[in-house]
Amino acid sequence: MLKKIKVRGATFANNAPVCFIAGLCALESETMLLRVGQALKAACARAGAGFVLKCSVDKANRTSHDAFRGLGFEKGLQILSRVAKRLGVAVLTDVHEPSQAAVAARYVDILQIPAFLCRQTEMLLACGRTGKPVNLKKGQFVSPWDMANAVRKVESTGNKNILITERGFAFGYGNLVVDMRSLAVLREFGYPVIFDATHSVQLPGGKGRSTGGERRFALPLARAAAAVGVAGVFLEAHPTPDRALSDGPNSLALRDVPLFIRQVCRIDAVAKKERL
Repeated sequence: MLKKIKVRGATFANNAPVCFIAGLCALESETMLLRVGQALKAACARAGAGFVLKCSVDKANRTSHDAFRGLGFEKGLQILSRVAKRLGVAVLTDVHEPSQAAVAARYVDILQIPAFLCRQTEMLLACGRTGKPVNLKKGQFVSPWDMANAVRKVESTGNKNILITERGFAFGYGNLVVDMRSLAVLREFGYPVIFDATHSVQLPGGKGRSTGGERRFALPLARAAAAVGVAGVFLEAHPTPDRALSDGPNSLALRDVPLFIRQVCRIDAVAKKERL
């Protein structure tokens, strides 16, 4: 049986209409998150798509030590919770240490394992034990088949509320590629598969002390993923990406998100109708 993950008005399933996990890369301010969340919720509502707000409260994996990380872990969680309640949506954030899992679970609806940490057993077990849905991001260094091991680690806690996210594979130095076969392989595990459209166009370390990106390729890749068939699409957006404090080069401009969502939803509808 195909697994369905339901969180506050969004249902993730590989044979259901596509949902969106979208928001800011890093928490810059409560005002900024609310502004972005309102725009994203409205765009998804107009397209008839489910929506989960995402935002990182601690960017622990920045390229350089003095890069912006956030406003503090627990303070950031409190802000996420307030904004999510005000908008009436579910919220996702990532954790970087096992000890953070139980704390974050008190504030958010979905816990995310960063791609760099997808093989860290204690991280996966800690998140699984919370009972919250866990979004496993496939590492840039991991084959889709190897993600079966990450899935089994979370399952061993008795938690089967799992999402699996494809976000590109390392291709030489400072570049990522997306193998669309990965989406089909990941679907075989029975859990909802998410395609991360904006992290997949990163150029890791491409700016020396920070990561670069090519946001112009996010929509073509998302359209291709929708044609293959996914439960959800993950994206980051910002009102002025070139001034964003994290992941600006690969984040979408907020004004471009409605078109992005409309096109992905249209392709998703055709692809899933044909499979039925």
